[in-house]
Amino acid sequence: MSRSARPLTAARVLHKIKALTTPQNNTEFVFNRNPRNLERLRIAYKPGGYHLEKPGRSYWHTLEINISGRYVSADVKHFENGTILSASTSEWAIKQQLYKTNDTAAFVNLGRVLAHRCLQSGITEMTCNVEAVAGSKLQKLLQTLQDNGVSFKEPTRLENIQPWDAERPEKPWEISEQALSTKAPTKSDK
Repeated sequence: MSRSARPLTAARVLHKIKALTTPQNNTEFVFNRNPRNLERLRIAYKPGGYHLEKPGRSYWHTLEINISGRYVSADVKHFENGTILSASTSEWAIKQQLYKTNDTAAFVNLGRVLAHRCLQSGITEMTCNVEAVAGSKLQKLLQTLQDNGVSFKEPTRLENIQPWDAERPEKPWEISEQALSTKAPTKSDK
């Protein structure tokens, strides 16, 4: 059997991943293989949608909440790939911890679970087009999400800077050494 025709095994795949991800001693760059990297850098494409659409489509991630007679489910959707994360009170692990699957405690706990899953996957910002009445169960779910570290405001997309533009804002991923040294606290500041 030739080398290229050997069947894939877990050991060969792991060896190849290690070979690709170990940094060389003389390299200055790191390759980020995260598919959401451009969104984190704020340079990824963000759809504009149509002007007459009510909620609009200018987002990378959005929160959708579905309330049925028995269960509550919350989904985080990507504009291109659909549902990325979901949590529901119909899941066995969540349902076993609840007295009822659609009361206020279920909404709060669903918010905690979804916030934990979002933070584990690296999603900290998303849009939310859900309008909640103050003091309602839905408002408590949204407040629990915010209290656990999820923001409902996505950063704006960086516009492409043209060579003839007079103002060129600093890129958020470039940090100069001078900026770090000027922001370092001195003993007199403490």
